[in-house]
Amino acid sequence: MESCRAHTSVTSSSFISHITAAKIHGLFLPSRFEAAQCLDVARPRGESSPRRRHVNGRRLLLGPGDLVIVAGVPVTSVQRTLVDIASLLTLDELVDIADQIVCEHHSKCVPPKTAMVERNALNAYIAEHAGARGMRKLLAAMEWVRVGSDSPPETRLRLIIARSPLPDFEPNVEILGPDGLAMVAPDLANEEYKTCAEYDGNHHFTPEQQTKDHDRDFVTNSLGWHQALINRKDMQAGELILVTKLARMLVRGGWPDPKNLAGQSLRGALNTRREFQ
Repeated sequence: MESCRAHTSVTSSSFISHITAAKIHGLFLPSRFEAAQCLDVARPRGESSPRRRHVNGRRLLLGPGDLVIVAGVPVTSVQRTLVDIASLLTLDELVDIADQIVCEHHSKCVPPKTAMVERNALNAYIAEHAGARGMRKLLAAMEWVRVGSDSPPETRLRLIIARSPLPDFEPNVEILGPDGLAMVAPDLANEEYKTCAEYDGNHHFTPEQQTKDHDRDFVTNSLGWHQALINRKDMQAGELILVTKLARMLVRGGWPDPKNLAGQSLRGALNTRREFQ
């Protein structure tokens, strides 16, 4: 941050943009950008672009609200940053980041979360920049964006389900108890077949979180829901494991499984003492 402050203090019109701005905002960038040494420093269009060592100099036409101040440093806003980096990312990477930007939670079952930018506002902003580079790809990505995914693995799991023959799963679905009050809010859920999916990332391995997860699983099962637990190894193993696990839970909930996805073999693909068909 200090190097950003030093470069933007040279002239009053300089600001941080693109990948450097995305890092400052904490956006879910792909790992290939982690080692980037150069800073993205820009000035308004009409001025000369910054020319210094280890700086990618740019000139940008800014609109109202396109600049924000973060720890004293002028940075392009979250929505402007997404537009600027759209051409550098794949469609699914854009979905990861857009999901992060619009994610919010209001359920009492999970910690509250406010969106960086609300989904409708983000769509409206993108529509105003239809002529920018990468906008066709970003517009296509926004068709896949949903509110409620907290991490790229959750987003990718949702995309795999959506592109498979499985029925739809949605984030932010509350499972209600007999009194009509929300008891749990799984990562993804299909209400018709009372089936849900939970992605257990690294933070789920602490003793405190495991206790919470065990209680969550007990409540989910007690309410008659069929839960598939997904972990990092499952995601690495690919679509077969994910789709088959979910299909088997859906069948328990009454899904007819017309393509017999639940019957796909998992032999040798799960970490069990015995081979599991």
